[in-house]
Amino acid sequence: MHTLRPHRTRRLFAALAVVASVLGVTTAVAPAADAAVYNSCTQSRCSAARTANSTWSSKGYPSTRGWVSNWSGSLCNYAGGVHQNREGQLPAGHSYLEFDVYPRACGASRDAYRIIVDRTAGTVYFSPDHYGNFYRL
Repeated sequence: MHTLRPHRTRRLFAALAVVASVLGVTTAVAPAADAAVYNSCTQSRCSAARTANSTWSSKGYPSTRGWVSNWSGSLCNYAGGVHQNREGQLPAGHSYLEFDVYPRACGASRDAYRIIVDRTAGTVYFSPDHYGNFYRL
C-alpha cells in the first residue's frame, strides 16, 4: 500500500486550498505539523516578497479579498483578506491579512507565494509554499 509522506500531503492540501480559494469555496486545512517559522528570510524569492510588501504597505494593506488593479505594468495583484492561521504556526490570538507576492492579469490563477501581515504585532512573513513555512521579512 502506498502512503503519502507528510510533506507531499501538505502540498496536496495546499494545492486543493488554492483551487478552492480560486473557486470561492471555504476549506478547512489541517495544521501542517512540519511547518516552520524562521526569524529571517534568506530564500531566493525574499527580495520579491519585500518589494511586494512595500507596494502592499503603500496601498494601506487592504483588508478585503479581491483583485487590486493599478499594479506595476498594468497588472493586478490579489489581496486575500483575513488569514486564519489554521496551521497554528504563527502567534495565536493575533489578527492577520494575506497578500499575493507576484502580480498577474486580473482574474488569473493564483500561485503559492504569500505575504502574511500580523496586524497585532506589525510583523510581516513570507510563505513561499502556501503556508508550509513562514519567513520573517
